[in-house]
Amino acid sequence: MIRLFTMERDYPYGTLRSTNGSKTKVVLEEKGLAYETVCVRPGDVWKKVPEITARHPLGKVPFIEVDGDEGSFTLYDSTVINEYLNELQPLPALLPSDPQSRALARARENYGDEGILMAALPPLWMPWWSPPEKRDVAGMDRARGLLRESVFPVLAQMLGDQEYLCGEFSLADVPLMAMAMVLEVDDLVPEPPALADYLDRLRARPSYQAIAPATPAA
Repeated sequence: MIRLFTMERDYPYGTLRSTNGSKTKVVLEEKGLAYETVCVRPGDVWKKVPEITARHPLGKVPFIEVDGDEGSFTLYDSTVINEYLNELQPLPALLPSDPQSRALARARENYGDEGILMAALPPLWMPWWSPPEKRDVAGMDRARGLLRESVFPVLAQMLGDQEYLCGEFSLADVPLMAMAMVLEVDDLVPEPPALADYLDRLRARPSYQAIAPATPAA
């Protein structure tokens, strides 16, 4: 059994989730692996309580606990977890077979993870977890501007005329599943239209339902 520790909370306007935790949930769904979601209190993550730092030295989510034939172990960092899951369950393969394409997929996953989920999205996403009167509205508008001016053009260039960032769906697309979730809550439609169509393709994948705002928290 795999236990996924992440943040999920229901709000009147939809369920909000950790973007990195959502990455791992998507891969678990894509792989068809049995798992249990354990909801961690956001305050415990933000305060870095010992129960969290004992499992993740940086006090973040997600982390997973895996029960196996050789005992249980804990693994953290969404990218590392997803690579592990891809090896644990080889099919469907979520990385290309040849070294060059595989490296490109990892590089694009890194941009989605560090350039978008860790840098561009938090100023837009984190205020949604607070009451409307406490949100930094100006900061949210700046974040939307950054996405339009810097992130969307890069993604459109990466995508080109492909269906997914590396042709076939891969780990490179997984961070963008989390971005699609955020933009659905925010009602932000990216440009150009080909990029918006790409996000709609991601939302149409069965795995997206596990992180969709309309799906209640575990």
